[in-house]
Amino acid sequence: MIRFLPAPAVLLLACAAAAQDEPAWVVPPAMAGRTPAARAVLPAEHGASPASERVVNAGLMWLANQRKPGGYWEFDPRDPKMKTKDWASSTGMALLPFLGAGHTHKSGLYTKTVAGGLVWLKNELNLATGRFAHGSPHYMYGHAIAALALCEAYALTGDRALQPFAQAAVTYVVRAQGADGSWGYQSGATGDTSITGWQFQALFAAQQGKLTVPDATVKKAVDFLDKVAAGPNKAAYGYTSANGKPGTALTAVGLWCRYHFDGWNPIHAGFQEGVAGLTDPTRRPRTAEEAIQRPGTPEMYYYYYATQVLHRAGGEAWPDWFLGARESGKRAGGMRDWLVVTQSREGVVAGSWNPDPGTIGSHGGRVGSTALALLTLETPYRYLRR
Repeated sequence: MIRFLPAPAVLLLACAAAAQDEPAWVVPPAMAGRTPAARAVLPAEHGASPASERVVNAGLMWLANQRKPGGYWEFDPRDPKMKTKDWASSTGMALLPFLGAGHTHKSGLYTKTVAGGLVWLKNELNLATGRFAHGSPHYMYGHAIAALALCEAYALTGDRALQPFAQAAVTYVVRAQGADGSWGYQSGATGDTSITGWQFQALFAAQQGKLTVPDATVKKAVDFLDKVAAGPNKAAYGYTSANGKPGTALTAVGLWCRYHFDGWNPIHAGFQEGVAGLTDPTRRPRTAEEAIQRPGTPEMYYYYYATQVLHRAGGEAWPDWFLGARESGKRAGGMRDWLVVTQSREGVVAGSWNPDPGTIGSHGGRVGSTALALLTLETPYRYLRR
């Protein structure tokens, strides 16, 4: 006898069958270090420690508490004139440290926090144009940051509900590229190395999730890097021309882009020369003792990029920078220890970092400075070396 199932039951069986046929999402190899299990087996020289992980957790808890009831975050610069409704920028920036530590809207300790931020970004994005409603006055900066968050969340989870939004945001980046391969403040304008670096980050995350990134866009952007690269080995990078110097934030941006998009590796002459400049003693993080005496948080933008480049470089450059110089068989006083001791410990700001006195602090305040400090601490596992 044939038995007919009620329509809802048939639908449930069909969905179950489809789910069984659909292959499980595989986290991209570059992002596979973000899970707790993966972090637990990373070698000590990678740099994460129980103390630094406690600091990361405290920072994430503080950031979670800053989320507005609508689901977004807001930058809190000291100068009221800098406070604008660039909520796509601030929400993207705040989401990145959660994603960097493996917390998504599907798993981890902050599923509701991350889900709320992602829903807000999705609602902000016009799928037809790929543009966010509440973007930065310097729009392409914030667009890239928000797109980066959407692309990372998609690459980590394969959530098909995110895919069209992440792709639309990336397609906007592609269409917004300037004539010389750079990106400017607004769509279609030529720009500079700093803005271009954020677009490169969004494109890299898009590639991890196998979103569409035209080869022509990448080639054109690499051509811009050639234009602003100084020296026979192209080891230093300027703002809009080849007048860059070693050991600057722009040089760190250029080296990051070369590694991920132009095939440079740790033995490439330009990469080696550039890394040597980044590790100049005058650019190194202060010792723990110096940080306690002068607890400001300078140049997080430089440290964010430089730490990633030195991680990719590996060798002795990485532990010397992140863990500190070796003395009596132990390392101390590197970037990790400096960020650990400079985190605020008391009151409503506990878990955060003081606004840095540079670009990030002036525009992003405590929220922006804390997000970059956390991302810097997460460098050992956020993106693994290829």
